[in-house]
Order: sequence, then C-alpha cells, then structure tokens
Amino acid sequence: MGFMKPSIPAMPAIPPVQPLPEPPKYDDADRAAETAAKRAKLRSQRTGRSSTILTGADGLQDDDSKITKKTLLGG
Repeated sequence: MGFMKPSIPAMPAIPPVQPLPEPPKYDDADRAAETAAKRAKLRSQRTGRSSTILTGADGLQDDDSKITKKTLLGG
C-alpha cells in the first residue's frame, strides 16, 4: 500500500541567524529625568478624596449621646 502514502516535501532552508541589536542603556540621564517626573506626578495625585472628607459616615463624632464607656458588666 505504498502508493497511498503521500510523498513528504523537502524542508525549506533555514535562514541564517542575524545578531540582535544593542539593548538600550538604562543608566542615561533622560530615563532618570522621566522617572523623576512620573514619580512627582503620582505623588501630587496621591491625596485623593480622603483629604476632603472631615467627618465619618455617621456625621460629626462630638455628640455626647453616642459616647459610652464600657463597664465590667458588658453594658
């Protein structure tokens, strides 16, 4: 039954390997300045809404009716 097997084509030639380009330097001044600018921007945006909220979810906490002291009886 050899006539039913398909013939296997020859493998294509492998192209020669090209050398990789030189990687970028990470110690340059431009990269350091860019990183410093990003950090300064993040630091300025970090405050968020928490600095504007001066009360808790229940309102002002100065109300004396809400302040209770625990006793040994658990009350």
